[in-house]
Amino acid sequence: MQEQGQNLYSKLYKTLEEMTKFYRQLLEVVRKEKDFLIQVNQVEIENSYKAKEELISKIRLADMLREKYAQNLGAELGMKSQAPRLLELAQNLPNEEADKLRNLHSALELVIKRIQEKNRENDAHAAQALRVLNGALGNVKETLAGKSTYERKGRYKSGPDQSGHFVSKEA
Repeated sequence: MQEQGQNLYSKLYKTLEEMTKFYRQLLEVVRKEKDFLIQVNQVEIENSYKAKEELISKIRLADMLREKYAQNLGAELGMKSQAPRLLELAQNLPNEEADKLRNLHSALELVIKRIQEKNRENDAHAAQALRVLNGALGNVKETLAGKSTYERKGRYKSGPDQSGHFVSKEA
């Protein structure tokens, strides 16, 4: 491989390493988010959301660079594809560089799969928390609404929504 191709490969490899680092950080944030969802720690949930957004922005930027370097390296290697994939590039590279690309590709795939699994688990926890919260809000609303039953004399019987009724004077 010529010097220009080696330079492009080096840039692509560094970008892929950076992406892998960002994805691992994202996985760690998603793992912690599960604990915060279980603890119902709103402040930490919001902080993890912000951290995820920041990491996703970094990943998008790194992915645009990866795409650019992959296109340039593919053109340098004489590939016809406009957007060559990592495994396609690995087929056209010397063994050592090809193995490194394949390893990074498999590492990225594994980390992304774990992130997706954790996100599904977190989604289930969040959905369960919302169901519990909706049930609790429904109970509060029902309690505050009072009873809509009538007494025998045709007057409306007030429920717990009116104050002044003692249940017991003992403390």
